[in-house]
Amino acid sequence: MNFKALTEYMDSLAAVGVPGCDLAVCRDHEPVYRHMSGHRDATGVTPVQGDELYWLYSCTKVFTTCSAMQLIEKGALSLDDPVSAYLPAFGNLTVKEGDVVRPARRVMTVRHLMSMQSGLDYDMTTPAARAELARTKGQATTRQLVEAKAGDPLCFEPGTDFLYSLSHDVLAAVIEVASGMRFSDYLRRHIFEPLGLKDTGFFPSAEAEARLCAQYVFNGEKQKPEPCAVMDNSYRFTPVYESGGAGLFSGVGDCIAFADALACGGGGLLSPEMVQLWSANQLGPKSRATFDAWQRLGYSYGLGVRTRVNTAIGGRGQIGEFGWDGAAGSWMMIDPVNHISAFYAMHVRDFAYCYDVIHPKLRDLIYKGFEA
Repeated sequence: MNFKALTEYMDSLAAVGVPGCDLAVCRDHEPVYRHMSGHRDATGVTPVQGDELYWLYSCTKVFTTCSAMQLIEKGALSLDDPVSAYLPAFGNLTVKEGDVVRPARRVMTVRHLMSMQSGLDYDMTTPAARAELARTKGQATTRQLVEAKAGDPLCFEPGTDFLYSLSHDVLAAVIEVASGMRFSDYLRRHIFEPLGLKDTGFFPSAEAEARLCAQYVFNGEKQKPEPCAVMDNSYRFTPVYESGGAGLFSGVGDCIAFADALACGGGGLLSPEMVQLWSANQLGPKSRATFDAWQRLGYSYGLGVRTRVNTAIGGRGQIGEFGWDGAAGSWMMIDPVNHISAFYAMHVRDFAYCYDVIHPKLRDLIYKGFEA
């Protein structure tokens, strides 16, 4: 193994707009690489030290869909169960078709939620959502707010197209009903505690907040990152809302432990067969064409994760490698064939360059390092 090129690339990222970053790689439960670069504070004085915490944003989705797969394996949930079996408000859905809103003809299922083919959108400013926030005086729970969302028309019939959406927030509410536990309690008991994850959750303590790496937003006009005025997570819609799609904070140590477990036969969280099902392609031609517009070359979408389906395009890799990323640039890679896992953290929002360039480059250099 030789990861010199990977280290050089990590050290070059400050020049393209990444103030600080951290990458860990494991194989067969053994740490094989860890490198930090840049600074953790907005003044650029304190170097990244490795104990920083980050808002995961959509990397949360890997934890959420793992939870759903656990319940499916236990028989407490089924992919083709109607969502309305758990959340009755989803039993009378409508679809917007041009200027007309009509009753939905298809039933929304758990599979549709997990594969982003539900027809939901990512808008939590609709009249239905605002009314629920007003009714609860800004204290709506996950279930209350997503059930209000059921009153909004869908963008298309469930299962007929792909649209990145609040589907995994709805899935979190389904998990609550299926498990009989608050979503955060389920995660703690069935993922965090078994793996010894101590730095992951929805609501950071004062000590955890002090460890949050400085968060930035990329200014496209100036072509540089600027410190965020507020360090909070904008997807935490209320003080008690637990977003299954974007709500967790964590650190590199916790996230690589999670990814490593999944890459090595499921690590006691899931059976190898369930890991394979989780990462299996779920998109038909129309949905796949929509997903392909994202330019995730060589990938399709499984049950809440990107999944590598073609290594002839998109660079190095392994069929079956899967994972996801987040709005501030975090990235998780799980390769269950070679038992390789990686987690990369940065904290810059609105920076498309990280998805288009940085993440694929990191993956390529990780595989190249193993080949050396």
